[in-house]
Amino acid sequence: MLLILTVGALATPGFISTPSLAALLTSISFIGCVAVGMTFITLSGNIMSLCLGATLSASSLIFMAGLSFGVGPALALGLGFGTLFTAAQGLLVGYLRANPIIVSIAALALLVGSADYLTGGQRIYSPEDSLVPLTGTLWGMPVEALFLLASAVIGQIILSYTRFGRHIHMVGSNLKAARAAGVSIWRTVTGSYLLAGFFTALAGILLSARYGSGDMELGVGYDYDAIAAVLVGGTAIHGGEGSVMRTLLGVAVISAIQVVLLLYGFSQQMQYLMTGLIVLTVIMLHSLGERHS
Repeated sequence: MLLILTVGALATPGFISTPSLAALLTSISFIGCVAVGMTFITLSGNIMSLCLGATLSASSLIFMAGLSFGVGPALALGLGFGTLFTAAQGLLVGYLRANPIIVSIAALALLVGSADYLTGGQRIYSPEDSLVPLTGTLWGMPVEALFLLASAVIGQIILSYTRFGRHIHMVGSNLKAARAAGVSIWRTVTGSYLLAGFFTALAGILLSARYGSGDMELGVGYDYDAIAAVLVGGTAIHGGEGSVMRTLLGVAVISAIQVVLLLYGFSQQMQYLMTGLIVLTVIMLHSLGERHS
């Protein structure tokens, strides 16, 4: 599949041009940060969150609104909101054992309704030009790609070299065994959601800085792309098996397919269709693998 994708991409006119590759790197960065966060939720055995796209949008709104106080406070507000709002969902899932899908749907409705009421459905624009450091290039790479690289490295270090990372794998693999081993389930699940919120809020800030504005439409589709990237990367849908580095491979595949479709003139709806078909195929292959194992 990777070989077919590589040949198809290289055969696409304009794919290997500098603007196209720069656009691909930038696109990978936004999806990748959300996917890194989604990896923690999925690994903890809570399938996925349908609220991360809205969290990205809300974080961008708060970041833009906070720029009147300065870039530093705006960053703290945006990151803090995304982190705490998603951690609160993790607390409900981990402590009360609430259904993660239902919790994410309820959080999505709460977030969209509140944001629409407070902003009147209007977009918030950047009041200053101090966002250039978040949108430029460094060492020939988009700044967003460097943020993704840092996020991936930090995420993988947490999963591979910390006790908390081992607890995430244990909780996702076997909840009863993790509880018997003395692992705090609610703290582990809440921590997984907290990290997901942080990386998602980071994506929202980078995305709003890129476009110079924030609104609730900014994160539409990003949660679905992140889910697709996590599953394509090989993280088990039931949790306990996977890694951030696998997710990065999934992000590259999903983003490359979207760029190819865009260069061939396909609509965004076709991109959503292809993403849905990819997710469905991965789930079917995973289910077949479990039946024959």
